Amino acid sequence: MKADRHDVFLMCPPTHFEVSYVINPWMAGNVALGDPLLAARQWHALRDVLGRLAEVREMPGVPGVPDMVFTANAGLVLGDTVVLSRFLHPERQAEEPHFARWFAGQGLRVLRMPDEIAFEGAGDALLDRLGEVLWMGYGHRTDVRAAPMVAGWLDIEVQSLKLADPRFYHLDTCFCPLEGGYLMYYPGAFDLASQQAIARRVPAQRRIVVEADDALAFACNTVNAGQHVLLNQASPDLRTQLEGRGFTVHQLPLSEFMRAGGAAKCLTLKLTEPRRHAAGASDPGAMRLSA
Repeated sequence: MKADRHDVFLMCPPTHFEVSYVINPWMAGNVALGDPLLAARQWHALRDVLGRLAEVREMPGVPGVPDMVFTANAGLVLGDTVVLSRFLHPERQAEEPHFARWFAGQGLRVLRMPDEIAFEGAGDALLDRLGEVLWMGYGHRTDVRAAPMVAGWLDIEVQSLKLADPRFYHLDTCFCPLEGGYLMYYPGAFDLASQQAIARRVPAQRRIVVEADDALAFACNTVNAGQHVLLNQASPDLRTQLEGRGFTVHQLPLSEFMRAGGAAKCLTLKLTEPRRHAAGASDPGAMRLSA
């Protein structure tokens, strides 16, 4: 079981993970109801499978910041640069210095948003797997004003998408670019203009439309390593669609993390995101935005 290239992902063990506050609809009714032993088993199962496909680097958790386990929200990595997250909710802002130190220790150049502009990293900013495009969700966590800043810093085209359903509060809960230019997504999570933008940019034959039941099981919150996809749960129909496009599907139950509104993708951050062209080579404009 091998990925097609050497990918590196960041994970954080759930040593201090718990649902201790409510900042999304999934957390409501789940405060202090988790099973730490089951969470550890589920996390290690994901880490073990991903570790056979790619390199996994771990950073330690910190007491009092239970959501550090969701490393996708630490920042957005492209090449040797990371745009550090600036969390909307005060409950998560204490994570920022820990992630900043870890990234700096890895030799990454750390860029920071102004305090007044929320940006939640690779939870809301996902790189296309075919073209040099960054898909950016806004409407619940990330401020739309973050888009021109990221576009300028990274010299990349940003396609903004407005999230319309609070259950899908981050883009990576309902939208997953896959190898080969495929896209797995749940249209109902987006406003009409964003649905139309997706349809314009991604040919119909490369769109994998997820139904509501799969979306609510966070099937789109998928880790993609080469031709492998790791997810919480997929219906037989969705699995058939993925396998028909050449992907190997790994279903790994993550019910304990679903209590907090996260699954496989939320628990990982891809650190090896190469540029597809030299910065500035194809477009002299520093800020490239698509409405």
